[in-house]
Amino acid sequence: MTTPYAIELRGISKRFGAVQANKDISLQVPAATIHGIIGENGAGKSTLMSIIYGFYEADKGEIDIDGQLTHIRNSQDAINAGIGMVHQHFMLVENFSVLENIILGAEGGSLLKEGVQAARKELQRLEEEYKLDVDIDAIVEDLPVGLQQRVEILKALYRGAKILILDEPTGVLTPQEADHLFRILKALKEQGVTVIIITHKLREILALTDNVSVMRQGEMVAHRETALTNKEELAELMVGKKVRLTVDKSTAQPTDTILSAKNVSWFDEQGIERLKNVSFDLKAGEIVGIAGVSGNGQSELLNVLSGITPLSSGEIHFNNEIITTTNTKNPQQMRELKMAHVPEDRHKMGLVTGFEAYEAAVLGYHDSPAYNGKVLLKRKAMQSECLERMQKWDVRPPNPYLKTANFSGGNQQKIVIAREVEQNPDALLIGQPTRGVDIGAIENIHEEIVKLRDAGKAILLVSVELDEIMALSDRILVMFDGAIVGEVSAKDADEKTLGLMMANALNEDTQTGAQA
Repeated sequence: MTTPYAIELRGISKRFGAVQANKDISLQVPAATIHGIIGENGAGKSTLMSIIYGFYEADKGEIDIDGQLTHIRNSQDAINAGIGMVHQHFMLVENFSVLENIILGAEGGSLLKEGVQAARKELQRLEEEYKLDVDIDAIVEDLPVGLQQRVEILKALYRGAKILILDEPTGVLTPQEADHLFRILKALKEQGVTVIIITHKLREILALTDNVSVMRQGEMVAHRETALTNKEELAELMVGKKVRLTVDKSTAQPTDTILSAKNVSWFDEQGIERLKNVSFDLKAGEIVGIAGVSGNGQSELLNVLSGITPLSSGEIHFNNEIITTTNTKNPQQMRELKMAHVPEDRHKMGLVTGFEAYEAAVLGYHDSPAYNGKVLLKRKAMQSECLERMQKWDVRPPNPYLKTANFSGGNQQKIVIAREVEQNPDALLIGQPTRGVDIGAIENIHEEIVKLRDAGKAILLVSVELDEIMALSDRILVMFDGAIVGEVSAKDADEKTLGLMMANALNEDTQTGAQA
């Protein structure tokens, strides 16, 4: 008799209004394996996992758990069926202890003390069995993000999960933390737990999974045994065409210093120092990448440099202008000095999604005489220029009148990047250039960034994707806890060293070029 699949889906479909998110999906996940689900944005991966975990009910189709037909109408049904999920953004109460977070909603009877004692004993067993190693009395907000993720895994196991779904689990981890997570997931597999991992990182799929399934436009298009496939095939299956996965660029030829930060600090509204004496130079004709786990000051640095938030101390030198606490510049004034900025969150800061594309394509530059007449905006000129840029940047569909909200993430990003680049800035600040961007569009965006460098522009690149930082940068600065803790030439950079620097785990004497 054959062992039943941990999960078997048959003909799962889900529609949201006019959008067919999942269409007739079938999937078989063998028990005690690690199974990858990959696909571009909007491919339907998250919807499918949300159906398995009970956030949504399928319009039609069947789900078998361990060979038994199972009706999953809500998350409690999923938990009762032995399914746990670790979300990309953790579902933890930060000022509760690990133990309190884990038993929250499952306290174990009318006498809380007895429930807590039983939970403590069970958690100690789970930690030992699965090598999770978390202080269960620690306050969650005091734990690094890698340990918080282990808390989420412990929480699922405590509730009896034998099937564990992880959504983009390495997005907030250093490479070393990701490696440790992989060891935990392999230990779970050895103990009989089935793991499903949703990720866009093909390298992780190849390193971790036994099998991988590929989704495209709401359908399941391929299943592969991981050992028998490669990055190139998986990328082509995701996109539907061949994709080049490397960045072609010549050696940088930097010239004059365009931008200098000198002991720049910034305190938030609570008086917490988020930027700590940051100093660096940026030259024309180079790409300087800033590596770091999300939340270590990169966002704040971009905001200060672009004029969104005024610095608290220090100086910024840009194009013969010295910006200080008394001589401040707002974003419009920085644009007039020829600094462009692609913000990290295109929806919150880069676009007004209710605007038509031609309107979004001039945001921040709408006061320019090219667009602004004596009384009214020059809409025909805006529309004509937008169409030209759409064709140049391969924005699809090339329709200036379409609402910005109706473009895919990758095409929205192209609209924002084209708007900034086509103003011919001397310096470009670019945050998370390919966040939420389909793999086919990533290739085009990377090419355009390199072209800009080769045209003599200075580029400061912030990305949580270490592969992207290493592929595009000529020099790499590393940030930790609001400070620059090291610098390395891109040709000498490797993932292990950068990962240790991102965790501030290298001795000072090994961090070459560290800034004061």
